[in-house]
Amino acid sequence: MKNMKNILSLLVLALFISEIHGQKPQDTEDWSRKPNVVTPGEKNKPPSDAIVLYSGKQDLINWVQEKGGPVKWDADTFLTVVGKTGNIKTIKSFGDVQLHIEWRSPLKIIGNGQNRGNSGIYFMLEYELQILDSWENETYTNGFAGSIYKQFGPLVNASLQPGQWQTYDVIFTAPRFNEDKTLKSPAYITLIHNGILVQNHTELKGQTENIGKPAYKFHEDKLPLMLQDHNCSVSYRNIWIREL
Repeated sequence: MKNMKNILSLLVLALFISEIHGQKPQDTEDWSRKPNVVTPGEKNKPPSDAIVLYSGKQDLINWVQEKGGPVKWDADTFLTVVGKTGNIKTIKSFGDVQLHIEWRSPLKIIGNGQNRGNSGIYFMLEYELQILDSWENETYTNGFAGSIYKQFGPLVNASLQPGQWQTYDVIFTAPRFNEDKTLKSPAYITLIHNGILVQNHTELKGQTENIGKPAYKFHEDKLPLMLQDHNCSVSYRNIWIREL
């Protein structure tokens, strides 16, 4: 009881001092706007303001092959890479986004290292977040599942066994360029893999390069999201995105 009285006395004293200096609690209240209402999804459904990119075959209308034309991947309840048919990209372009995507490497293990369950998510066609079967599969650190490919490996390996559905929840901040096309601010990625933080507001070094060091090259403010055909039968489902 005595401690409670002391706390109340300190609160009263703090309010008294604020009043002496001409300050009130209301002085720091922001009433300029109300946050938009977004209804969270239930039972693994997307939130009310999300753009659903793939939840079944009907959503192929959102995608084309990288060079144009209809998608050649297998499409039904989920979307599966058909090797050597090419990458696919969204028709709509995006900048800053929150992305939810679920993926599954093949149950039957074929190959090893980078040739096992390999695919990738390319933000703005340029910045790759690695998809790989990294369950008991050795490769270079910045090539593991959850890597910003050839730049930063994941903080931990949160991979599940082959054949199990895995989840990526990503916050991507697009780079900004000045009027003279020089870099103004870099891109950032935060990634939660199967509920575990593996990229923590990581600053990207530039566009993804397989050979050589990454560097930024000017591009538009918004560009499509792309999924990679790396000749492995990786499947995707429940893909939705929120523009930020």
